[in-house]
Amino acid sequence: MELTEAMRTTGTCRYFRPDPVPDEVLHRAFDAARFGPQGGNRQPVRWVVVRDPANRKALADLYLPLWKAYFDGISAGSVNVATLPRTVRDADHFAEHMAEVPAIVVACAELDGLHPTDTELGRLSVVGGGSIYPTVQNLCLALRDQGVGTAFTTLLCITEPAVRELLAIPEGFITAGHIAVGYPERPFPRKLSRSPVEDIVFAETFERPYFPTPTPTGG
Repeated sequence: MELTEAMRTTGTCRYFRPDPVPDEVLHRAFDAARFGPQGGNRQPVRWVVVRDPANRKALADLYLPLWKAYFDGISAGSVNVATLPRTVRDADHFAEHMAEVPAIVVACAELDGLHPTDTELGRLSVVGGGSIYPTVQNLCLALRDQGVGTAFTTLLCITEPAVRELLAIPEGFITAGHIAVGYPERPFPRKLSRSPVEDIVFAETFERPYFPTPTPTGG
């Protein structure tokens, strides 16, 4: 698959077929993912592949109440669940059926391999993720190249102590996300909906768009 096509069509898959993903497919994906950029080439990322039905259910049981609390907040008041955007309904379906996904990959990271430089700024520290999430995205792209869908979530990180115990994750490692992996039940999107370049790129200062807004054509 051409790289740009993979980047434009690796959306969040929330409907999976029950077919198992072969080990050789996973191996090729992990083999490609490990070349993601990381600070100092420390290579902090580790993976736990969860296939056992009991363990998948345990992770799903941790995930579902977290999602439902968020979902209930969205649908509170006069908002009818039936009128919610399709993506939210799809996410609810995913949460209800997470235990049925063929594999859940837990992305872990060694704390000593991270170097966050923004911890003293008085705001949420995010820089440490720069040595983690490019590798995670590489995995999703490498799986997409082989026709495998993924859904990446960080919601389960709230329950890290329970996940750590379930999967015997050693001290010194954190959970950085969970990736549902399987063959999609529905076709991959042909084009994802994202903000146009003109709205997200600036020249020199945040006040000046780098690219002019295209002039509408036709009439």
